[in-house]
Amino acid sequence: QMTTCFLVPVGKPRMTRRDKFVKRPAVVKYRIFADALRDCMKDVDLSDVWCMTCKCWLPFPPSYSFKKREKLKGKIHRVKPDASNILKGIEDSLVEHDECIAGVLLWKYWDDGYGPRIEITVNEEPE
Repeated sequence: QMTTCFLVPVGKPRMTRRDKFVKRPAVVKYRIFADALRDCMKDVDLSDVWCMTCKCWLPFPPSYSFKKREKLKGKIHRVKPDASNILKGIEDSLVEHDECIAGVLLWKYWDDGYGPRIEITVNEEPE
C-alpha cells in the first residue's frame, strides 16, 4: 500500500552522543521530520517490512529563478541531500530493525507543483 506524506524529505545527519544534550539545528530538524513521518505512517503495518520504495519530491532553493524552476519542475533531483541519507532517515524513523529490509528503492525529484512530499510503498514486489 502506498502512503503519501506531505513533508520535506530530510537526510539523516551524522550524530554523536553529544547530540543528546547540545541541540544542533540539523539534528533537531531531523527529529521533527522523523516524528512527523511516524505520525503520517501510523496506520501502516511496519512490524515486518522487507521491501520499501520511496519517491521524494524536494523543494526548490529560494535562490532558483522562476525560469530555472520551470525547467526543473518534476525532473530528477541530482543535488544534495543524498538519496542514501534520505533513505537512512526514512528507514531509521519507521523501522526498528531496518537490517531486515531486503530491498529498497528511492527516487528524488524536484517539486512538480504539488508540493514537497514522500510517497512510501512497503512490502510490494518490485517490478
